[in-house]
Amino acid sequence: MNEERIKTFTSEVSELRVNGARGDRERVLLGAGVTLLGAGVALAVVGGLRASSANGLGNQVALLATGSFIGFALVVAGAALFVRYSIARFLRYWLVRLVHEQRTETDRIVHAIESLGRPEVGGPDADPATMADVR
Repeated sequence: MNEERIKTFTSEVSELRVNGARGDRERVLLGAGVTLLGAGVALAVVGGLRASSANGLGNQVALLATGSFIGFALVVAGAALFVRYSIARFLRYWLVRLVHEQRTETDRIVHAIESLGRPEVGGPDADPATMADVR
């Protein structure tokens, strides 16, 4: 029964001829989040090291502002992109799994209900006149 349903679903989707949303943009933004995260950490470390070796308080503050603070901002932006698209991917998987389990459970319930309505062949309450209708 499930194989039949899957074949029907696949044929109906192929007949739609709709361009679905591809995961390319999502994959690119997930990669951009990881890249921003790495670049931000590197920039923050380099900015901190340069600020610690600089002479004078003014130079140290300037190097911290251009290096470390911008690096921390990139870390926050990269982490936000990474978390957003990672959670979206996980929730999409979870939703598909939930739908699959519900369909399987529905098939089991339908089968159980159908089997309750059929008399057993050769059972004590089976009527020979109606046995021809039983499949």
